[in-house]
Amino acid sequence: MTHESEKGRGSRVFVAMEEPSQLKRALIDSSAGAISGGISRTVTSPLDVIKIRFQVQLEPTSTWALLRKDLVSPSKYTGMFQATRDILREEGMLGFWRGNVPALLMVMPYTAIQFTVMHKLKTLASGSSKIENHVGLSPYLSYVSGALAGCAATLGSYPFDLLRTILASQGEPKVYPNMRSAFVDIVQARGFQGLYAGLSPTLVEIIPYAGLQFGTYDTFKRWAMAWNHFRYSNTAEDINLSSFQLSICALAAGTCAKLVCHPLDVVKKRFQIEGLQRHPRYGARVENRAYRNMFDAMQRILRLEGWAGLYKGILPSTVKAAPASALTFVAYELTADWLQSIF
Repeated sequence: MTHESEKGRGSRVFVAMEEPSQLKRALIDSSAGAISGGISRTVTSPLDVIKIRFQVQLEPTSTWALLRKDLVSPSKYTGMFQATRDILREEGMLGFWRGNVPALLMVMPYTAIQFTVMHKLKTLASGSSKIENHVGLSPYLSYVSGALAGCAATLGSYPFDLLRTILASQGEPKVYPNMRSAFVDIVQARGFQGLYAGLSPTLVEIIPYAGLQFGTYDTFKRWAMAWNHFRYSNTAEDINLSSFQLSICALAAGTCAKLVCHPLDVVKKRFQIEGLQRHPRYGARVENRAYRNMFDAMQRILRLEGWAGLYKGILPSTVKAAPASALTFVAYELTADWLQSIF
């Protein structure tokens, strides 16, 4: 009896000692995720604004498409450089950071939740909270963990993503002067459920996107570490990955994920702005209830805009995805290491 009670007390002491460590790890992951997400989003905002302008434009977004004989209305944006020039001339430098406040309110909790969930799942699988002990995990686990983490993060931050899209898609003159006016108009036009317009294609997109992003990143890291091990096998050199190698791995991961999932991102953007006000100079608006569901939206875009319609904004999106992914992953790992060293 005494032995069992001592054993029980020992278990309680062990758990009590473990809890602060788990809490500290969660705080490190969430803080590093929020910081890295904020840095990445702010730096790549100009490319994101251009991408969104292309995605919500019903008219063609390339000069070759303007040669179509059945085109009856002009296009506001017809190329990445032309869009950059027009936004700069009409809206100034601040135009490239339009909607950045809701973007930060979205991306900081998003990446905080994503990295925290991702690390927790890997900890459960490996039995260790140390990042170096996660390298040997199955690559399939990285894909599944990334997808689950992405879903959790999306549900927690989606309304800010919607507000970001609406504010970034408008030019001058503004339809919505600030985040509050956009929020009020959405609630009046759609109700509170309107804050989650486009959630279905978002979740369908985020599963392969986050899975590919995290899975390919971990795969590329394994390959890079194997290369370092092979290269420095006969020396005393450190075989850990450098910041440059981490950046290359993240660049490749972000590019692969974006190329596969871009059409779903276009569909999501259309649902997000459906039925909302749009200044005539920026082209036709997406009418209320224009699409019955996600599949109907894809069919209508294909029929009216062709395959190019599903890949509107792919160039700035791909250009943005690589540095955004690199900044996020590298900033996360460096910030997490720094936070771990001071706590």
